[in-house]
Amino acid sequence: MLVKINELATGMEFTGFYLLKSAMVKQTNDNKSYFDMVIGDATGEMPLKFWDISDLDKETYVTGSIVKLKGIVSTYREKLQAKVLKIRLATEEDGYQISDFVKSAPVPAADLIHVIEQTIEQMQNEHIRSIVGFCVNRVKQQLWSFPAAKSMHHSYYSGLAYHMVRMLEIGEFIIRQRPFLQADLLRAGILLHDLGKVLEFEGGEHGICTNYTLAGQLLGHISMINTWVYEAAQHYGIDTQGAVVMALQHMVLSHHGKLEYGSPVLPQLPEAVALHYIDNLDAKLQAVEDALEGSKEECVTGIRAIDGGRVFRLNL
Repeated sequence: MLVKINELATGMEFTGFYLLKSAMVKQTNDNKSYFDMVIGDATGEMPLKFWDISDLDKETYVTGSIVKLKGIVSTYREKLQAKVLKIRLATEEDGYQISDFVKSAPVPAADLIHVIEQTIEQMQNEHIRSIVGFCVNRVKQQLWSFPAAKSMHHSYYSGLAYHMVRMLEIGEFIIRQRPFLQADLLRAGILLHDLGKVLEFEGGEHGICTNYTLAGQLLGHISMINTWVYEAAQHYGIDTQGAVVMALQHMVLSHHGKLEYGSPVLPQLPEAVALHYIDNLDAKLQAVEDALEGSKEECVTGIRAIDGGRVFRLNL
């Protein structure tokens, strides 16, 4: 019987079809090559070790491959991991579908895209509406599938669009609670801030980031979307040195909140401050939710998105 990731337990020998979410060749202390892998399906993911690999194995089992695997589960540093007993590439004759291996946002992609488009249509500031619409339309097809991150948060099919919509929901509450905020500017920042990730990641059409593109490594999503805002303004004849363009660029450039986190400037508009904390809140809470959902343990550890990386599950 084929076994899903969330069904695995210590000591279990299992067989199933899985996605290789990563496959890195490493060396043991005695200079033998092995694979440090992560396998995944729609229910979760797990570290996997493939020992004593050959040169052919190195060429065959690459990130993004679908494999049929026989393995055994053990516990290492309080976390489950598996070891390869037998492995081969899956074939079309196996009858698998990509949806079997890729976790998806809990809201259909079509509904997420509809919310994004509706938000743009309802913007009152014509220049903001035009610029945001230009940038979103540029990557709308990719928004159906791309993750929001490689592993930290929303790292699954339609994760980027889901992140944007959840941020919009938080933003609407804050706009009502803090009416001094300019609603169109905050909504625009939410929709723009991570759009460049569709050019930053490789493999996003399957809902996973298999690697970073050359542009992603040399430029990064922040600088790319900053350029798109400028190009959109030029396209519509909007003053590229005016307040609207400058504000939108500042929202994008400052949204990581700290220079050491990759933002070239700190948030210095009220809406930029709000954007940074909305982004941070949604990312961290989603990382915690995903970690709890993917584990049956009372204490979930290794959550990179939060300080301490540990969360207890209490049923009060």
